[in-house]
Amino acid sequence: MSMQPRPWPDVPEQTARMARAAFRKGNLATRIRDELGQVYEDARFSAAFGVRGRPGISPAQLMTASVLQFSENLTDRQAADAVRDRITWKYALGLELDDPGFDPTVLSEFRDRLVAGDLTSLALDALLQRLAGLGLVKARGRQRTDSTHILGAIRDLNRLELAGETLRAALEALAAAAPHWLTSVIDDSWTGVYGTRVDNLRLPESRTRRDELMVRYGIDGYHLLDAAHHPDAPQWLAQIPAVQTLRLIWIQQFYRDTDNAGQEVRRREHAPDGDGVPPGRDRVISPYDLDARYSIKRDTGWGGYKVHFTETCDPPTGTTGRETGRGEHPNLITNVATTTATVPDSAMTAIIHQRLADKALTPAEHLVDSGYPSAEIIVTAARRHGITLISPMLIDPSAQARAGQGYDKAAFTFDFDTRHGVCPQGNTSTSWSP
Repeated sequence: MSMQPRPWPDVPEQTARMARAAFRKGNLATRIRDELGQVYEDARFSAAFGVRGRPGISPAQLMTASVLQFSENLTDRQAADAVRDRITWKYALGLELDDPGFDPTVLSEFRDRLVAGDLTSLALDALLQRLAGLGLVKARGRQRTDSTHILGAIRDLNRLELAGETLRAALEALAAAAPHWLTSVIDDSWTGVYGTRVDNLRLPESRTRRDELMVRYGIDGYHLLDAAHHPDAPQWLAQIPAVQTLRLIWIQQFYRDTDNAGQEVRRREHAPDGDGVPPGRDRVISPYDLDARYSIKRDTGWGGYKVHFTETCDPPTGTTGRETGRGEHPNLITNVATTTATVPDSAMTAIIHQRLADKALTPAEHLVDSGYPSAEIIVTAARRHGITLISPMLIDPSAQARAGQGYDKAAFTFDFDTRHGVCPQGNTSTSWSP
């Protein structure tokens, strides 16, 4: 399928007349068209489409339909039906009343193309450009950033369940790809252990039996990996994604001691030389989403990702606005950044500033919580982008501060102009060192 840029269509006369008669005060779909005009252009999406083949549906129209779909939380089928039978959606897309629309699968294919072409931020950037042209968003104002968690579309698994489900998923993939080969390397007893998804099994409650089952999973997984990587096995077997996932998770969860006469399988934390389970930033938590990670922020623990939202929060004209953060215009999202769940907020501050600078939306003041700044980040933001980073100070993690006894950092006073410090007893330092 190819993409041949077409101009943004005008609203057909009959469609406009029927939409205005049905919704005299308008609705979201008609206001998007009337207030914003053309937000998306086909040429913006050229990287996601080929130059040969049958011309596809206008990507600008598909993007607008996707925005309306998200605003109403519709499935692809419901959204395709809305394009087909809603007058206001036809008005927003510039379609004739008798336009048959498109198949629901077109929307999912369009999203896949955006992801494959690394164009996932295109919709927001195009909207911001249009809003900037209307004077609704501008640089050198005030913006704020905060992060929140995103749950992965996966089931929470403990380590025993992770091992069992990973092995079961590999067996299922091999059963579909090479059934005759698989029957030659396993026996019927495997069906009773791995024939059912792990969430449908009643796992043993005894710690001893659970440890025994974990070792059983480890032994069987190594047996399957050895068979798949054997010189006599088809070479493509080891390249099956589920088999590669099995190998990765087995490296993280198990250790095989080959120094003894046999090959004893142990859990990774029992490996010699402290070669234990990898840190959370590297540890896979599901065989179905290798990028999801488990993390904890304050009192919330989750498996998945983290997203950072930046929005405008300009004060009303003539006031400081610090009480409400509400300006004359609505607060508008200016940047969205998604990371793995274990990336600290401070690692994203400079990246967010650079992205805002690339959009010509650098704020004069940037409000963040204590997880985003450091001394270096504060200085760099001011020197490189002219941004004043406003944030509460980090809580003192010292033992004195936690216990509420002794002298913590806040008990001392430092004067950088005169280069001396004063202790809680009022004594002044006799020397100063950077």
